[in-house]
Amino acid sequence: MAISRVIGCISAKGGVGKTTSAINLSAALNVFGKDVTLVDANLTAPNVGIYLGVPISPFTLHDVLRGKKDAREAVFQHKSGFKVLPASISIKDAKKAYTTKLESVLRDLDGHSDFIVIDGSPGLTKDALSAIKACSEIIIITNPEMPAVTDALKTLKICKELKKEVLCVLVTKTNVKNMDMPFKDIEGILEVPILGIIPEDRAVKFAVAHKEPVVHSHPKSAAAVQYKKLAAELLNLKYSEKI
Repeated sequence: MAISRVIGCISAKGGVGKTTSAINLSAALNVFGKDVTLVDANLTAPNVGIYLGVPISPFTLHDVLRGKKDAREAVFQHKSGFKVLPASISIKDAKKAYTTKLESVLRDLDGHSDFIVIDGSPGLTKDALSAIKACSEIIIITNPEMPAVTDALKTLKICKELKKEVLCVLVTKTNVKNMDMPFKDIEGILEVPILGIIPEDRAVKFAVAHKEPVVHSHPKSAAAVQYKKLAAELLNLKYSEKI
């Protein structure tokens, strides 16, 4: 059986666009013909299902962690083309999250997709750390401002302690009018290359309203093109598309 690449979209800071990035990276990889499963590993405040218009699912990652369902039984095919293992939005389930079992859940999914993309929890809590431990490769998500980059550095140090391969940094919500930190400064602080730069783009807001990845709802938008460029980089493909 082939081994899946397990890539985590990770950030210690909330609100940096981590879930948006996990969704759109999954969609972009799928555009290039890859079988992708997106796992919402934010066990206390999951948002993947809400973003994709399916806030409530018959079975969730919480059911799998409790041993009530097999991991593949809880996965559903989204209309965008990739598969999703959602987490429960119930407060009761959030209080009973068996974080230590996440790695075994991913072992059950291994080999059934080309890629497993993990949307981790923000911060450095137990469920955030369990998501990092479950990944083999990490993309660190940050914004071009010092508080976000400082938190990204904390995330990076934790990843190195856990001997995880950090593929790259993805900088989101960039806007030259906002006095963004220079990208060379971000790379200098983190000592990891920036492989993706996602601009502030109204298309992302429209995509959330339509409950679709921006890669599908606005495929020629600046954000969508950049997510596809990132996916192409991960696949070692040459890709160019006009915005």
